[in-house]
Amino acid sequence: QVQLVESGGGLVQAGGSLRLSCAASGRTFSSYAMGWFRQAPGKERECVARIVWSSGSTAYSDSVQGRFTISRDNAKNTVYLQMNSLKPEDTAVYYCAAGYLRSFRASDYGYWGQGTLVTVSS
Repeated sequence: QVQLVESGGGLVQAGGSLRLSCAASGRTFSSYAMGWFRQAPGKERECVARIVWSSGSTAYSDSVQGRFTISRDNAKNTVYLQMNSLKPEDTAVYYCAAGYLRSFRASDYGYWGQGTLVTVSS
């Protein structure tokens, strides 16, 4: 059974930083793409960053390019999202997801964590 468990969310002031973690278990993820998504109240879920587990290849949405960094630790089966220069509009529930495709679409990811709330105050 695949499990994805996020941690690291919290309250931070604008301009600050947070690092989210996603611990993956239940199978070998080397053939997967891992994505970080976020969903703010009243908005659709959007992918902000994704990484191919085997190669480490990454991609970002325009809204976070240059501020967020996705990475993975193979030994710990963990994916991270380092978030710098946070803005109030980054406030959302952040989800980790695993899927077979290199995609920014939520429908291409079959496994999801429970989410962690990030609140950025102005």
